[in-house]
Amino acid sequence: MTNNNGPLEHLICLLSGLPGLGNRSARRIALHLLSKRGALMMPLANALSDTAQNVKSCNICGNLDMIDPCAICTSHKRNNTQICVVAGVSDVWAIERTGAYQGKYYVLGGLLSALDGIGPEDLRINKLIEIIESSEAIEEIILALSATVDGQSTAHYISDHLAPLSVKVSHLAHGVPVGGELDYLDDGTIITALRSRS
Repeated sequence: MTNNNGPLEHLICLLSGLPGLGNRSARRIALHLLSKRGALMMPLANALSDTAQNVKSCNICGNLDMIDPCAICTSHKRNNTQICVVAGVSDVWAIERTGAYQGKYYVLGGLLSALDGIGPEDLRINKLIEIIESSEAIEEIILALSATVDGQSTAHYISDHLAPLSVKVSHLAHGVPVGGELDYLDDGTIITALRSRS
């Protein structure tokens, strides 16, 4: 056992604060890092420092990049008429990974949640509306939000505020996933798939 105020305990405490890691997992990771100081721990420390100093949040869309505005916002190859609204940066990366979307993005920074006390003023919704109001180029807003209660309430809130504007609002399709078998799906997914059939 180490000194509770020592650097190892501090490292374990920090690691255990990461998503999906508890105290035991954090201890295993800390010990693994220490056993590979030169090959893993020092390069990781340098990468963390470099990332903290050089990666910025895009002032326009909220994506992460080394430049501000980000490469997506400044690209002339992207479709300026579409904005895909997502909850977090990981959603941008997931959609970009497919190569199926060539428009712009907007990261809300979370979802509305009454239980967690997250209201519209805690997200970047007002700025989104300002961007849409001030641009004549935007034709479609794609709400790529999760099919959860929070995701859907956020989508409804944004849709209601965009209703007076002359912009098309669309949602991602929900339902049976590719390769999914009906017998293994929950009732809510089957209901949504039936209602959204084409």
